[in-house]
Parts: sequence; structure tokens; C-alpha cells
Amino acid sequence: MKFTSLQIAKLLQGKLEGDKNVELNTFSKIEDAEPNSLSFLANSKYESYIYNTKASVVLVNNDFIPKQSLPKNLTLIKVDNAYESLAVLLNYYNNIEGPPEGIESPVFLHESAQIGKNVYIGAFSYIAKGAVIGNHVQVHPNCHVGKSTVIGSNSILYPGVKIYDNCKVGNNCMIHSGAVIGSDGFGFAPNKDNEYKKVSQIGNVILKDHVEIGANSTIDRATIGSTIINKGVKIDNLVQIAHNVEIGENTVIAAQTGLAGSTKIEKDVMIGGQVGINGHIKISKGTKIAAQSGVTKSVLEENSILQGTPAFDSRNFKRSYVLFKNFPKLKMEIEEMQLNINNKSSGE
Repeated sequence: MKFTSLQIAKLLQGKLEGDKNVELNTFSKIEDAEPNSLSFLANSKYESYIYNTKASVVLVNNDFIPKQSLPKNLTLIKVDNAYESLAVLLNYYNNIEGPPEGIESPVFLHESAQIGKNVYIGAFSYIAKGAVIGNHVQVHPNCHVGKSTVIGSNSILYPGVKIYDNCKVGNNCMIHSGAVIGSDGFGFAPNKDNEYKKVSQIGNVILKDHVEIGANSTIDRATIGSTIINKGVKIDNLVQIAHNVEIGENTVIAAQTGLAGSTKIEKDVMIGGQVGINGHIKISKGTKIAAQSGVTKSVLEENSILQGTPAFDSRNFKRSYVLFKNFPKLKMEIEEMQLNINNKSSGE
């Protein structure tokens, strides 16, 4: 499918500088772009690539001023935020053919399940007793929607998603392949013989509106009550959310992070990849946690920036790391000083 630079500029309400009729048929990264492709420049550290790019059109921020000559055939579209505008374009392109509709065969639909309008249910999916599927929902092949589970309107379950009984998924949610929602929390009680007896998990998981769950992530149902993922939360691939966790609005969590049971994450928190967070603690609003950090106690000050294991103030961590990195050198200097002192003492 082809678009002209003028059509894209109008869609984004951007300012076009160059050929308004150049045709585009794909997207590309600025460093390895090909002709008739659209790219973008949002980060100044990639600016050098724009002076040699083969892309026909590049989205740039309004404040972009070239430091040298641009390629002769390059057209710019200036917008307030190039990265945000790219997201708009990608979303538009992804949905241009419209969502799939209809119920494929074979599918199991329990007679008590409620199915909304313009729904797509892919082959080999299972919709259990009392389940509710909202309007315009997409349930791709090999999904499982458990008993009395509710899927809100415009939500998408990609292939292989498993949602256990009594869970609730809000409107406009997206759950990627292999994710498991509502599996048992890790609850075991040791007896006098140190044998671990399973504690039944009778709660559920609630995903509020506009939540996105990455591929192969797992969210455990509560022991009692609900594990709650609030509005606008974005969770990457391979993330583990334990039972009775609550995650505040617009929090983002990168891949391979694990949250232990009953942790409370407030809104607008950013959590890097491979972070581990202890159970039964609180992470205050606006906290940022660097990748591979381990959080062992509550973070009570809002907008904290943490790093390390156990995690503490990022600025202090970086100062400490400089010292740690120089320990071998310091050790050698100390040993040399001791040797000099010993030699002087022997000479006397």
C-alpha cells in the first residue's frame, strides 16, 4: 500500500519541506533505510544518520535544524514530537485493513457465554460457562477464556492467551501470545514435617482499561480478593506478577521483572528490566527503578530514582560504583605502602 508525503503530512498535521508527491510503501530505521521508505529522527544521538540516509521522507521535531547538507532527494515532515507521530502512523498502518470478525471452526462456546457485536474468535479457542465477551473483541486462535471471566470491549487476546476463571479484563486491553492471567499464586504452608501444603487461591485478577500485557508474562490471582492492574499499565514480555499485587495507573514494567506477593505499586512508576521487588512493600508514586535492581524495602519518597541491589539512591549508587571499580587499584597502592613501611622499619 502506498502513501504520498503530502497525505502523511496532513494525517499528522505536520509541516512538509520537500517533495509533496513522493510515494512511500514502507517504514525503515534511519541508519539502514531504502528509497520510498519513511523514517524518523527523535533522538539527537542518531542525527548523523540523517545526512546520509536513503529514506525518502523523515519525520523530525519542529526544532530540528540541520548542521550540514541533507540528501538532495530527502523530504522532511516537521511535527511536535517525531516519536509520537511515528506511533500514530504505525497504529494507522496496522489497522488499515480493519480487524478480523466472525467465529471460526472449530471453537467451543458454552451456551451460557455472552458474545458481543463484531467479535472475532479464532479456531481452537475455548469460551467457558458464563464468560462475557464484549463488543469488537478479538480472541485469536488457541485462547482460553475461563468460567465467568469478562473481556471488555475492543480488547485483543493474541494466540495462546490463557485467562482463568472469574477474571476481569477492561476495555481496550491487549494481551500478547502466551500470557497467563489468573494462575495460582505461590502459596504453600509448611507443616510440622516440613512438607508444603498448597494454600488454595480463590481470588481473581482484574485488568482495568488500556492495559497491555507482553508475551509469556504471568499474573497470579489473589489468594483472597484481587490482583489489580490499574488503567494504562504497560507490562513487557516475561514479567511475573505475584498474588495480591496492585499496580497503579500508567506504570510501565520492562521484561524479566518479578514482583513478589502483596506488593503495592503506586501510579506513574517506571521499572527497568530484570528488577526484583520484595513482597508486602510499597513503591511510591513516580519512582524509577534501574534495570537489574533489587528492591527489598518500601520506597516511601515519591519520584525516587533507585539502582543496585539492595536498591538505593541512583546518584549515590553511581558514586559508590566509582569507588568499587577502583578497589583493585586501591588495594595495590595500600599493599605497596605497607611494603615501603616494612622496608623502612627493617632498615632502621
